[in-house]
Formats: sequence, structure tokens, C-alpha cells
Amino acid sequence: MPQSDIRRYLKHGTLPQLRAFEASARLGSFTRAAEELHMAQATASVQIKKLSDTVGLALFEQDGRRIHLTEAGQRLYAGCSELFRALSDMERALAAMRGVASGDLRLAAPSAARHFASRLLGTFAQRNPAVHASLQIHDRLALIERLGNHEDDLYLFIEPPDEREVVAQAAVPNPLVVLACRDHPLAGENDIPFARLAREPLLMREPGSGTRMIILRLFARHGLAPNILMELGSDEAIREAILAGLGLSILPRYTLGLDRVLTKLVCLDVEGFPLESHWHFVYPVGKRLSPAARAFMDFARVEAKSVFRDCLRNPLHSLS
Repeated sequence: MPQSDIRRYLKHGTLPQLRAFEASARLGSFTRAAEELHMAQATASVQIKKLSDTVGLALFEQDGRRIHLTEAGQRLYAGCSELFRALSDMERALAAMRGVASGDLRLAAPSAARHFASRLLGTFAQRNPAVHASLQIHDRLALIERLGNHEDDLYLFIEPPDEREVVAQAAVPNPLVVLACRDHPLAGENDIPFARLAREPLLMREPGSGTRMIILRLFARHGLAPNILMELGSDEAIREAILAGLGLSILPRYTLGLDRVLTKLVCLDVEGFPLESHWHFVYPVGKRLSPAARAFMDFARVEAKSVFRDCLRNPLHSLS
């Protein structure tokens, strides 16, 4: 780009325009970009139109409801990504010099962690009003992609990904329990052998789920294969299937404290359960954490257990 074009671009291109463009390019949708930026879709479209006029080239091609970057758009997107990373690094450095927790804090987590993560992050934000905190909920594959693109400050994983070079720190206990409906034949039995689970229809999370990975590894250690009846995309859907009498499942215990269906569910007394696991804070190797992210991790190490207990304030009823 000639020097005169660069000066014209910097003079007329604004950060709101660049943010609207970057979000649309990254998410592949004007609607989703507007939602992420908390603006009307028409406003986002106007920002992108102004940016396109400044550049003098079309940035997107539209095919029905789908949008694709033009060659000019691809080059601009690469530059935007570098620019926003540089601005983020600058913000972190200045905050570190001030020695305070301030600025943006972006946490991304899977759906299984949303209740716990929202409480933990919300409590932190209340105590640190200078921090603008946000929580993104995605499936594991989307989280790994976001991790690779450095889109967030911290990520929560039960099983840290081995597809990327990451730093993983165990932060939050996440015990897993075997759940059944209250009238299941195994309800009320004591010391159920683990091998008995292999004969029961099992309701599982979708492939790629961290909980599923732990369960499959556990069965493999016992030399057994689970009898998977159905794969479901959320803990809520699995609980409904349990209530319908379709089978058993292994789920994080803390998520159950928020439900009204607890009187209809029971934890089975199975060998090796509750199964200890942890949520991990994960971030890319070499990433410089912001003061807000470091403060949040320190806060979580101290407060996670009390938030965890709060999530269990309505514990499962036992049959004994």
C-alpha cells in the first residue's frame, strides 16, 4: 500500500470500524459480530461500509447468508489481528506498570462449566470494578481454535488440549459422579463394582468433550468398553434422558446443585467414585498474561472452593 494510502487509511479508518470488520471476518457473520460487540447489525454494517470506502476495495463477498473475505479483506484481516494483539499487549504492559487489576478479562469455557465459571468470574468482577470481564461459552473444538488464535485471556478445560503448546494449571476441583433416576435398580445399593457399569446403558457427552475423554480413559484402565446408548450435546440433555429412564451417566457433581430435578436423581455408590478431576486454566505458551488475568487466577485459587460449595448448596439426596 503506498504511503499516501496508509496516511489516508489511518486518518479515516477508526477502531470501531476495524473492530466491526475483524469480528465479522473472524465469526463469518455480520449478525454474530454485532452481537459480540453489543451493537445493532445495521450499525456494524455501516462501520464496515465506511471502512470499505476508505480502503477503496470490497472487503467481503456475500453468498446468500454466508460471507467470505475478498483478497483485500484477507490482507486487512491479517493486519487487524496484528494490530489488536499489539494494542492488547500495550494495555497489559501499562496495567502491569500501574500494578492494578484493570482492563479487559476474557475467559472462555465449555458449557459444562458455565454455571461455575459465571459465578467465579462475576464475584471477581464485583471485587475488581476496574476490570471488564466477559465469559464466552463454546464446545471443546471451538475453544481449541480460539486458543490457537489468541482470542481470549484464559481458557477452562477439564482435559488440557494436546493439539497446542499450552500452560495448564489445575485450579478448580471437578468431581465426577454416577447418576441414575431414583427408581433405577442400582439405586440404594452399596459398593457397586465398576465392572457393573459396563453392563448398563450409558449416556455420554459428544466426542471431543473433556468429561467423555476422562470416562473413556477410566473404562480403558479397567479393560472394559462402555455400553454407550446415546451421545448428547449438553449436561442438561443428559439429565433429561436419565429422568426418562434411558440409562446412567457420569457428570460433574457441581452442575447438579442448580437443578430442581434433584429429588428425582441419585448418585450411585460405585467403586472409585466420586472420581477426582480438575478444571484447568489454560493459555498459550509464551503468552504474557495481563494483570487482570493473573489477579483472576490468584483469586480463583483462594475462592474456587467456596464458590464450588455454593454451587452444591442443594446437594443430591441420598437413599440411605
